[in-house]
Amino acid sequence: MTTAYPSLSHPQRIPLAAEIHSRPFLRLEAPEAITHLAVWRASESGSRSAHGPGQHALLAQLCGHFGVAAPNVTAKHFYHDFGRFRLKWECHTEFATYTITERIAPGLPLSQAFARAPLAHLPQSWILALHGRLIAASHAVLERGPADPAALQDGFAGSMLVGARVMQGGELWTDFAIQSDGFARFVLRDVDMRAQQAGRLAQRVLEIDTYRMMALLGLPAAREVGAALDDIEADLATLAERMVDGDAPAAGEQALLEQITRLAARLEKLSLDNGYRFSASKAYYRLVKARIEELREARIEGVPTVEEFMDRRLTPAMNTCEATAARQDALGRRVANVNDLLRTRVSIAQEAQNRQILQSMDRRAAQQLRLQQAVEGLSVAAISYYVVGLLGYAGKAAKGLGVTLDPDVLTGVLVPLVAGAVWLGLRRMHKRMHRRAPG
Repeated sequence: MTTAYPSLSHPQRIPLAAEIHSRPFLRLEAPEAITHLAVWRASESGSRSAHGPGQHALLAQLCGHFGVAAPNVTAKHFYHDFGRFRLKWECHTEFATYTITERIAPGLPLSQAFARAPLAHLPQSWILALHGRLIAASHAVLERGPADPAALQDGFAGSMLVGARVMQGGELWTDFAIQSDGFARFVLRDVDMRAQQAGRLAQRVLEIDTYRMMALLGLPAAREVGAALDDIEADLATLAERMVDGDAPAAGEQALLEQITRLAARLEKLSLDNGYRFSASKAYYRLVKARIEELREARIEGVPTVEEFMDRRLTPAMNTCEATAARQDALGRRVANVNDLLRTRVSIAQEAQNRQILQSMDRRAAQQLRLQQAVEGLSVAAISYYVVGLLGYAGKAAKGLGVTLDPDVLTGVLVPLVAGAVWLGLRRMHKRMHRRAPG
């Protein structure tokens, strides 16, 4: 359908369908030696993506050393057979992995097999360029037949071993310890595995080790955050106690509000700095448990299984990270609650102040009204006085012209009439002003 009608497919249909085939298992056949490197992302500047130029540039340098064309910068998976060894490269969210495999002679003692790991084929300058970025590194040896307990001690220097029968035909042995050469060691035994099972077993074991280390990155952060949360909790308890002790003045409550706001900012910064790390550790821990389940372990008497080892050693660390993240979230809610209570107290105090201001304004308005009424009375008297005076002058002028009129009598008659007219005029003017006023 897509050949005849390519426009019918969603733009992401082909890439998404290819995604599940992008990380195939290595084809391994015992005896094999394996070196596995997990390289941390190139930049710590805040980008959480490992798909930038740093990881691809590192792969390009390695390919260029052997005269092999490197994949483009959008690639997440690369495989090539260099003749003497094979390389599988995968790019993940926070790291990239390099898995180098090489056929070895059968019957080699484990100490010699680990000493001749395929890491020796990589250029020394390229290995030194990984300075400070190697988060996991391990050597693995794949051999045929069940393990000889005496021979295992030769490869692990007397450490307490972890082992199990896995995938109904294989054996896994390790101590999950970093040896003197800086690498962890794994022994995989092909007792009765089917085709391609060895590659799946190797990948799952190496992923367990890598994801275990990535999950443990949250533990140092949890310890640092725990100390910071202790300080924040102590400060919060002090602020809450000051809130409970008596009535603080408005200025004191404003100071408390500023302090609680600073506490909230400190806690928010902690969450931003470490929230992703805790979530990532939780996700990596889930991957570790999923890979262990895929091993389908069967106990070898006297030896702890990988699941038991992780339950004793890794699970407590992950519980610490989870408890710290939960404590951080709970403390954030407590700070928010105290902040809300304090803001409520400040709001109530401000409302009381506003009520007092409004009452004071009401009293002032009543005083102004009484003054206005007094002024209005004086205004009526003053206006009436001037109007009656003017009319009195007019009466005197009329008497001088020969009109029979007594100005004093006229003035006496006009006083109540003029005062009433002025008072009525002011009342009408006030009514018109009130009607035109907005609202």
